[in-house]
Amino acid sequence: MLQDKKVVIIGGSSGIGLETAKQVIAEGAKVIIASRSEGKLQNAIEQLGDKATAFTLDTTQERQVQSFFEKVGQFNHLVVSAAETSGGSFLQTDTAQARQLFENKFWGQYYAAKYGAPKILPHGSITLFSGVVAYKSMVGSSILGAVNAAISNLGQTLALELAPIRVNIVSPGIIDTPSRSKMPEKDRNQFYATVGNKLPVKRIGKTEDVAQSVLYLIQNSFVTGTVLHVEGGHILA
Repeated sequence: MLQDKKVVIIGGSSGIGLETAKQVIAEGAKVIIASRSEGKLQNAIEQLGDKATAFTLDTTQERQVQSFFEKVGQFNHLVVSAAETSGGSFLQTDTAQARQLFENKFWGQYYAAKYGAPKILPHGSITLFSGVVAYKSMVGSSILGAVNAAISNLGQTLALELAPIRVNIVSPGIIDTPSRSKMPEKDRNQFYATVGNKLPVKRIGKTEDVAQSVLYLIQNSFVTGTVLHVEGGHILA
């Protein structure tokens, strides 16, 4: 179904985005990945091979995003998994930090959808990324939860406004990705074990789990306006 299709993955240089790129290529598609980090892009291209092309892109810069899609031209599917996230006490979080989180995650996806949608070919799709804290309130996640909820609402509304382009949202839970490598290994493993034991599935997520969900949303032409929860039952725990 993806044979010779053109898929743009913003955030495709590592973690969930890179794993999605691998699975999309395995289905026969050509992939364009974009990221801020030239080093990560180079490493990703070495893994993905000649079916992938890379662009350096800062999604917080609207004109950069607009220029990026002008260079890319027409394509079939857009996946926006790029985002830097953070948490913290509501009262102790600087307003500037809260605004930056919106810039990184909400506005980056907003710009991508705005400038990417006109380039999407018939029967194409957009997949945005929200997150579990939009649906399960947790101490220290008030701002990130608000950002994620905004993305989910944006995506569902765009499913109506941009139709027949399909727009869906993936809402991951705790996933083992390179973004958590900043934590000391012992602390990270303990965190994963603690969270995993609380979930019905008794483990945290893998990038493969989320990438498979993205592929489902890309390929199923009867799904739009859906928030797909990929969190091992976290919102139930």
